[in-house]
Amino acid sequence: MDFEQAYFLGIGGIGMSAIARYLLQIGMPVMGYDKTPSPLTEALVAEGAEITFDDTVAALPQRVTTHLDKTLFILTPAIPKNHPQWVWLQEQKATILKRSEVLGSIARNGFSIAVAGTHGKTTTSTLVAHLLNTCNINFTAFLGGISSNFGSNYIRKTDGINLPVGGEIIVLEADEFDRSFHRLNPDLAIITAMDPDHLDIYGTPEAFSQAFADFTKLIRAWGGAEKPLPSTEKPHGAALMLHESLSLNTPPHVLTYRYGLQSTAQVQAKNVAIQQGDFCFDLLLNEKTIAPFRCGLPGHHNVQNALAALGVCYAFLGLPIDALQQGIASYKGAKRRFEYIHKTTNYVVIDDYAHHPEELNAIIGSVKTLYPDKKITGIFQPHLFSRTQDFAEGFAASLSALDQLYLMEIYPARELPIPGVDSTWLLSLVNNPHKALVTPSGVLEIIKHNPAEVLLILGAGDIDRIVQPIQTLYHELETRIQ
Repeated sequence: MDFEQAYFLGIGGIGMSAIARYLLQIGMPVMGYDKTPSPLTEALVAEGAEITFDDTVAALPQRVTTHLDKTLFILTPAIPKNHPQWVWLQEQKATILKRSEVLGSIARNGFSIAVAGTHGKTTTSTLVAHLLNTCNINFTAFLGGISSNFGSNYIRKTDGINLPVGGEIIVLEADEFDRSFHRLNPDLAIITAMDPDHLDIYGTPEAFSQAFADFTKLIRAWGGAEKPLPSTEKPHGAALMLHESLSLNTPPHVLTYRYGLQSTAQVQAKNVAIQQGDFCFDLLLNEKTIAPFRCGLPGHHNVQNALAALGVCYAFLGLPIDALQQGIASYKGAKRRFEYIHKTTNYVVIDDYAHHPEELNAIIGSVKTLYPDKKITGIFQPHLFSRTQDFAEGFAASLSALDQLYLMEIYPARELPIPGVDSTWLLSLVNNPHKALVTPSGVLEIIKHNPAEVLLILGAGDIDRIVQPIQTLYHELETRIQ
């Protein structure tokens, strides 16, 4: 990039902060704005970034305003169009790129592995990075969540082995929001799921699915023998790991492997069983049994995420099975993805980012499998008015599967309210006699006096702010029991 410094509009976002960390690491001065302080902004400041929480033009650093032509401005879609700094920068004709454009530019300089899908992409991309690290392979990863193994959303390993793939391996998420993944040209891709979402952008489920088909057209050819892979008889033009349930027309140049639990999948899990609380399975490749695996994360959906990662790391990259077995077993997941906040014989609390009906189905179903004799209580905060309106029936059906539901108000994020769409309306659709509308402080009071034996904290908004207080409540409760 022909810039001397960078300024981020929305630097505290999970995707934005990963790019900021990359630029800091390569020695570029990084500055930025965010709405409120957070653990991520605090970490960035500690790593050398200069951050303001004032959105006025006057708050822009002088080194930025006097060197606009030398500054790369990076924008997150979450920034409102009337943001004073953004408006002023457009008037000054500054170079402003979307986060996805910058990520695409970085990734094109290496060998990129991109994970797309309406759910599962953070867990799967983080797992791919963890497996590469376990196998001592050099890589850089831009993640959509904080890896529990690394404690960061940006990982770079340079002291290991360079695979002969024609460039630095770059692992990233291919985000479908705002058509961001159309800015990418991956060498290997994974598509985990295509359940309709973001209909405020795409309009129809059909247009949403077409966007994924268009994404597969962007998977780039590998350049013949210049990029050989250890486990392949000959180099492929391009490659995709596709979940077995998905129907998608992929272009002729893309070699497609399906993964899943059915015998029709080339990458298959067989003999899935729960052993001492862990999900175990045998990996099959083209109907040939390869090896047994013990999954570090619970749930059938995480077995399938593991298959996608193994398809890339074993079937395409040819990494050693023993190291992959170790990596799958030691994987701790990403923060807020089936994350155990408290776990004893008395009480279990799990925090999860689930904000789509299918994600809720996956986690509630997995928890019921793990704790079949326990009462399952969920606290859920819907995310976006438009998503709540579009999938109200799906949300109602998912939440009805809980034994007890505490529903918080909708987190608006970038949206204005939609008349008639609120949590009172959504609650009325839930077929569950044990349900209540709650505030953050109100649900903490309920949990304090009536702790749930298995509690799920669910949602992608600011519900994460009650996680620590709930963890403290359960710790105090266990102390009193002892």
